Amino acid sequence: MQLATGIVVNGKVVVEGLDLPEGTTVTILTRDNEPAVKLSSKEEAELLQALDEADAEEGISAEELFARLQRFC
Repeated sequence: MQLATGIVVNGKVVVEGLDLPEGTTVTILTRDNEPAVKLSSKEEAELLQALDEADAEEGISAEELFARLQRFC
């Protein structure tokens, strides 16, 4: 799974530097018109630490996660 940012040009999402095979299924997440979240220096440090801790944890692949979630559908 990848995360990429792009813009809409003539009704199509354009992502620079990302080469996906033809027919690849993608998910688009759009931002609301809500203002950006502002974090204090302390909050940002805590968030970055939490992300580092999450990266260090052993996890499962996205495919395994989706397979497990399918059991609930």
